[in-house]
Amino acid sequence: MAAPTRPSDAVPAPPPTVTDAPPRGGRWIDDWRPEDVQFWESTGKGVARRNLFFSVFSEHVGFSIWSLWSVLVLFLPEPVFGIDPAGKFLLTTLPTALGAFVRLPYTFAVAKFGGRNWTIVSAALLLVPTIATAIVLEPGVDYATLLVVSCLAGVGGGNFASSMANINAFYPDRLKGWALGLNAGGGNLGVPVIQLVGLLVLATAGAAHPRIILWIYIPLIVVAAVGASLLMDNLTSARNQPRAMRQAMREPHTWVMSFLYIGTFGSFIGFGFAFGQVLQNQFAVDFDTPLKAAYLTWLGPLLGSLIRPLGGSLADRFGGARITFWNFVAMAVGASVVLTASQVESLPLFVVGFVLLFVFSGIGNGSTYKMIPAIFRTQAQLAVARGEDTVAADRRALRMSGALIGIAGAVGAFGGVLVNLAFRQSFLSTGSGDGAYIAFIAFYAVCFVVTWVVYLRRDAPMAGV
Repeated sequence: MAAPTRPSDAVPAPPPTVTDAPPRGGRWIDDWRPEDVQFWESTGKGVARRNLFFSVFSEHVGFSIWSLWSVLVLFLPEPVFGIDPAGKFLLTTLPTALGAFVRLPYTFAVAKFGGRNWTIVSAALLLVPTIATAIVLEPGVDYATLLVVSCLAGVGGGNFASSMANINAFYPDRLKGWALGLNAGGGNLGVPVIQLVGLLVLATAGAAHPRIILWIYIPLIVVAAVGASLLMDNLTSARNQPRAMRQAMREPHTWVMSFLYIGTFGSFIGFGFAFGQVLQNQFAVDFDTPLKAAYLTWLGPLLGSLIRPLGGSLADRFGGARITFWNFVAMAVGASVVLTASQVESLPLFVVGFVLLFVFSGIGNGSTYKMIPAIFRTQAQLAVARGEDTVAADRRALRMSGALIGIAGAVGAFGGVLVNLAFRQSFLSTGSGDGAYIAFIAFYAVCFVVTWVVYLRRDAPMAGV
């Protein structure tokens, strides 16, 4: 679906519609001005919401496929498949790693091919790991084969980066926190939803029928691809961002925000992948069957996903840096609760501590992503004050924030790899997760110190973003 091309500055034009024939093949919008209140209210809001809806759905299915093996490991009893706990942690680590790796090219893909076009492709790619897993997953399968197909599920992790970069271009600055939080939160819900599906299959069909999960998701993947084809749009204003990506690589705030995102999203996805295995290893007596562990694994990811838009909204109101700072303090407290519960062997306290970690990681996901466009909006305002053209400064802010969203998403996702490796090493070395919990507490402490130094000090250049 396309809009009229931009009129000349000398002749005022009515708000553009999106019903005209596209200037090129596909559905392209050439005139997109979300900061123009009249355009937004008359035309932009409806188009943006439609694209947001299908972006959320596609990303949601992508997250489900990405976290598929956090569920499937519960269907792999050691006596039948011969995979020990360390081997199962590796099965959940590999898709986390690939998902982090593909996020950068997925961000480039939006600028290269268009948000709608890439959503179609990225959704269709989810069929590869889903069908491959359905073919090979049976007793007697070689462990190396399972490693390969589990790694393929990582393509679902890339959908987040392309979806966030796309939606960032659709919404005005004043609504980015809400829109990005809703987009990401709806996507993150894919983690608990597939865990609930796994719980339902375990409770009804039993651990011998993991393929049922795959048969449920194959048609959903098709719906995501077809829906994007029929009802989403491409923005020409979101094109040509490779240069912005290179510029963002040289921007110090890129690496500060990526580091903070390791602490928020890295924690969320890492805990989401590992929580079921941690319960079975830490409290083996209480969780002697996969079904018992599955009853609890979905709770934390669900709450963390649902609360993510709140993190964006709070950041819109009070400032992303302020919310992020106090959120990391709360995450350190939550990790301390988990460590205490582990040492005193209290299952209820342990679950409470982990739920707190999921909730605060969700809030932090929303607040850190709100900080990204705010940083470049502040830079644009400073550039205008120095005499730079307003339109050029705004365009640079959009390009740079889109690029940083992709970079931070990729680096942050590697935090999930680190979480799984930390648990794997801790259980191998000591038989408990205590070493990992201590490492998490220390990392969150570093994160809230960095947030204060760079973004909250009174004399910080970006104070108050």
